[in-house]
Amino acid sequence: MSLEVMGITALWIFLYGYLMVASIDFGAGFFAFYGKLTKQDHIMNHLVRRYISPVWEVTNVFFVFFLVGLVGFFPDTAFYFGTALLIPGSIALLLIVIRGSFYAFGNYGSKDNIIYLFVYGATGLLIPASLSTALTISEGGFLSQKGVHVDFLAKQLFMSPYSWSVVFLAIVSVLFISAGFLTFYADRANDIQAREILRKFALFWSTPTIIASFLVFIALHEHNSKHFEKAMHIWWMFGLSLVFFLIASFLIYKRKYFGTAFIMIMLQFFFAFFGYGASHLPYILYPFITIHASVTNPSMGTALIFAFIAGLCLLIPALYLLLKLFLFDADYSKRKK
Repeated sequence: MSLEVMGITALWIFLYGYLMVASIDFGAGFFAFYGKLTKQDHIMNHLVRRYISPVWEVTNVFFVFFLVGLVGFFPDTAFYFGTALLIPGSIALLLIVIRGSFYAFGNYGSKDNIIYLFVYGATGLLIPASLSTALTISEGGFLSQKGVHVDFLAKQLFMSPYSWSVVFLAIVSVLFISAGFLTFYADRANDIQAREILRKFALFWSTPTIIASFLVFIALHEHNSKHFEKAMHIWWMFGLSLVFFLIASFLIYKRKYFGTAFIMIMLQFFFAFFGYGASHLPYILYPFITIHASVTNPSMGTALIFAFIAGLCLLIPALYLLLKLFLFDADYSKRKK
């Protein structure tokens, strides 16, 4: 395996980790607000908060690794994406800061303030929406280069059906992933009332998620037909994603094996996410950046590979301990400690 392939694979693994961990956290904030708004907070919010409390501070670790690695492995991305993501990236950063601040206000200051919960929940949906623009921009058509000067075509991005289909998919996927995990968490805590509410959320958001996925494919065909054709060459990855989605939905509907159902959701997004990434290669930003032409020098790349391996060796055990000590501890999940 070449250095550039190893590099982009490591980056994609970290981005997938962020997709799953952050989605659960973002969706949990929205469900906490919804519970308060519909007077169901006494049923579900204590469980949602007991998930968020030990996890919210570590969700961005995956994303930081990805950003540092992306610029380290492929330095040209800093030049092009630095221009393209100046506005959406700044918005996402501002939303992350606001979300963290209002979480602190809501939990350590004025508890159960519906305004704080609204801001926390709303930013949890707006952050993935703003970050998803990076995937949209990577398909090309939103940057114009004249010599060394790069212009960001914000109007084309705002008017693009593909852009809005990706935003829609990002939002509904967050809610589906989060609801699927929290249903499992409530079942493990033996909180039947909370489980039933969250189970309904999971079933409700499953349909928009699969519809949004098909809309993205349709829009991609119109926006970047070459990428669409390459995606069709590995159709089996997207087919497996659909199979795992159907299994997860069936298990949740039947109220059986919620842990297995969430693993199916993880596999659903794994195959869809890696299928998208594989079909996008060799481009990182079409048509300006490829993994072959923009890769860093071998010594730097090798050092980054070892750094990423070391990071995974630290991060995975840390997450395992977090899950074991808090989330999957029977007494903690049942509010006995």
